[in-house]
Amino acid sequence: MSALKVFGRQKSEGKPAKSATTQLKAAVSMSSHISSPHITEKATDLASKNQYVFIVSRQANKSEIARAVGKMYNVNVKGVRIVNVHAKKMRLGRIQGVKTGYKKAMVKLAEGQKIDILPT
Repeated sequence: MSALKVFGRQKSEGKPAKSATTQLKAAVSMSSHISSPHITEKATDLASKNQYVFIVSRQANKSEIARAVGKMYNVNVKGVRIVNVHAKKMRLGRIQGVKTGYKKAMVKLAEGQKIDILPT
């Protein structure tokens, strides 16, 4: 303690409380993990099994996705599976291009819960 007095510093007591702006940034970053629901024929079949498919950011991991879906849709997430869809080379005549890759997450919900994102 005496070493801190030499430099004119005092020991701080505890950690400061998080401000409202940091809490808002955390909420925004969670919602930014999920881009959109992935609506395909297979995804609609999975919805009957209480599983939903989302396009997510490349940096998102399973726990972040589970937290984001739970907060956005007010549901309990039982499990998350992630698939990286790789970019593919495409060609139209002489023109070559790349179909961009993405990351998708298949989210399983608890029994009796559902999300109304699919067209009926």
